Amino acid sequence: MRLRIEHSTHYGYSHVVQHAIQTLRLTPQKSAQQTVQQWHVQAPGTLFESVDGYGNLAHTYTIKRPMMRGTVRAYGVVETHADAGVTDAPGALSPWLYLRPTPLAEGHQRLAEFAAHHLDKGVNEATLMSLAGAVNEQVSYRPGKTDVGTTALEAFDWGHGVCQDQAHVFIAACRTHGVPARYVSGYFYAADAPELASHAWADVCVDPQAGRWLSIDITHQCLMDERHVRLAVGPDYAACPPIKGVRMGGGSETMEVQVDIRPV
Repeated sequence: MRLRIEHSTHYGYSHVVQHAIQTLRLTPQKSAQQTVQQWHVQAPGTLFESVDGYGNLAHTYTIKRPMMRGTVRAYGVVETHADAGVTDAPGALSPWLYLRPTPLAEGHQRLAEFAAHHLDKGVNEATLMSLAGAVNEQVSYRPGKTDVGTTALEAFDWGHGVCQDQAHVFIAACRTHGVPARYVSGYFYAADAPELASHAWADVCVDPQAGRWLSIDITHQCLMDERHVRLAVGPDYAACPPIKGVRMGGGSETMEVQVDIRPV
């Protein structure tokens, strides 16, 4: 499937921003899962490209002049290939790194007991999809009830959240059973649910020696398919947000995000 993606983030401030530094993880990379036919990123400053510690393509820019509003845009065309099996490139971080607890996806005894019924039967597509279904049922999709700082255990106990929270619960549950799992940020095409365009799901390592992962969408209870476009991976959301930065001045901030995805 060829998808045209337009992602705009508009910022407004109550006072002048004197200085700011932002890092963007808004650029998909070529892989067995996707071919990037064209892609552009625009920001209120000169962009400097780098690859972060998790292998994500990142761009950083600095705002050196006073401003009260700004826009970051990422847009282009990506062809997806409906392949849920992800293999790490040579030299990638060891999958075992993704067993360590992180603030947003930390394991807990309740999560371990919750996952035991599924993962005690082995780690394969059937058991992982069974766990994904259980997480989806436990953490119902309810926007506006959590935020980017909500932990896996909080979302699990509250019983609601968004795709980010469902992914964190799933990842933390896998880790409690010694199964490496990581957070994936990206885009999802759903003509009848545009609010899900900016999306998150999880990779689970099914063969640590070979660096092979199975990519699972907990929200939609499916394997990653032609509707998914990958942007970045990390231990949890905090390691690979689409936009992250610091600023001096600005007062209170307003932010409006628009993501449009449609087949070409």
